[in-house]
Amino acid sequence: MTELIPTAGQTVGPFFGFALPFARGNELVPPAHRDAIRLHGYVFDGLGDPVPDALIEIWQTDGNGVIVRREGSLRRDGWTFTGWGRAATDDTGHYTFSTLRPSPHAPDRPAFFAVTVFARGLLDRLFTRAYLPLDGGAADTLLDRLAPERRATLMAVPEANGFRFDIRLQGEGETVFLDFTS
Repeated sequence: MTELIPTAGQTVGPFFGFALPFARGNELVPPAHRDAIRLHGYVFDGLGDPVPDALIEIWQTDGNGVIVRREGSLRRDGWTFTGWGRAATDDTGHYTFSTLRPSPHAPDRPAFFAVTVFARGLLDRLFTRAYLPLDGGAADTLLDRLAPERRATLMAVPEANGFRFDIRLQGEGETVFLDFTS
């Protein structure tokens, strides 16, 4: 019998810069929309260096807490809110979205952005959440299970025009990533 030599696993990048971004993919609403906010941040690797070729996707509810189910995500028309967007990081690891502030999908639950990260060296995409600052009565089973320092990695920081959410792929301050198993 011939002994087979294992081959290296395939990673999910770095082809994002030319294969996946599309025109205005990061604009869930136009930046000039009266209710537009900015969600932005940086992606860092395990050494704390920026990741210049990551791709971030978000899914979210609209301002009424409704999960939007409309076609047109890949062909932005300038007024239809589809609740989904995609943004590439720049040379400094920065990404940005123009979107609406999501509302909680259920009463007494916190609002959040569902976030997916694609980056070089990953064997699969990563899932996380960017929670908006918690209201007094809001509770979440995921957040409630985490130690305060881990919980902090899922909290978006309020700014004048929206929120900042940095993503650390590993190392100190690593963002909490979610495991979806079937």
